Amino acid sequence: MMMVDKFNIMIGVIIFFIGLLISIAFLTLLERKVLGYIQDRKGPNKLGFMGNLQPFSDGIKLFTKEQIYLNYSNYLYYYLSPVISFFLSLMIWMLIPYYFNFISFNLGVLYLLCFLSVGVYTLLLAGWSSNSNYSMLGGLRAVAQTISYEVSLSLILISSLIMIMDFNLMSLMLLQQNLWFIFLMFPLSMIMFSSMLAETNRTPFDFAEGESELVSGFNIEYSGGGFALIFLAEYSSILFMSLLFNLLYMGGYSLNYMFYMKLSLISFLFIWVRGTLPRYRYDKLMYLCWKIYLPVSLNLVMFFLGMKMFIL
Repeated sequence: MMMVDKFNIMIGVIIFFIGLLISIAFLTLLERKVLGYIQDRKGPNKLGFMGNLQPFSDGIKLFTKEQIYLNYSNYLYYYLSPVISFFLSLMIWMLIPYYFNFISFNLGVLYLLCFLSVGVYTLLLAGWSSNSNYSMLGGLRAVAQTISYEVSLSLILISSLIMIMDFNLMSLMLLQQNLWFIFLMFPLSMIMFSSMLAETNRTPFDFAEGESELVSGFNIEYSGGGFALIFLAEYSSILFMSLLFNLLYMGGYSLNYMFYMKLSLISFLFIWVRGTLPRYRYDKLMYLCWKIYLPVSLNLVMFFLGMKMFIL
């Protein structure tokens, strides 16, 4: 590869990350607006035109706030865990099957599973290094929840991989030109959506940040820049999971207007669920994963494998 090509890829990656950060900023604005209207109020509407500049104001406020130094924290891990969490949430976006100028490789799904697994450690480190009982409990809850739902998430991914017989996500677009997988795998896609909610610690599975009993959970001791990075990592994961759902079940990757509309729709559903459903009970969450989702996803893997063998 020539030096010019490497330079072009670097510039492309930087532009992409800037675009991603702006989209995360406006996702937070969308969430506050939608939740506002669900609760019969306006949401942010003062700064800029109808509150459009509110995310940038929040970002400036958070990154210029004083960083608190905890006397009894594990200093290095306490400061590094939000940075690593944000870095991992950005790196996972390299998986997208771009047409040009970016990294596209045949083992994309394995890369995805590796980064989802490593992301758990940052939650555990953030909870443990703060040296607070509330944050430790939040961290333990988050780890148990994320590890549990990763199992069913992996099995659901395997069902889609059986259909395309490839680890490259670009193949999903080729097989969904005539029929979207959401019609073929409707129960599985609904399980996938609720597993994505649990994986990203979102309502109704937001036990890691259970404000009513844990006072904000694993991130209780974070303020300013550290809190902002945790916040950005969470919303980056929401956007990525929406994109993954789009790739797997709603037509694959295509650079057109409809693709972005579908991505926005799934992101909106994340927010809608938050405004509608109450928090689940923790034992019911674990029961749902190990007693319902795991057997169902295993049976569906065997079903799709049999269907694929029959077609071949």
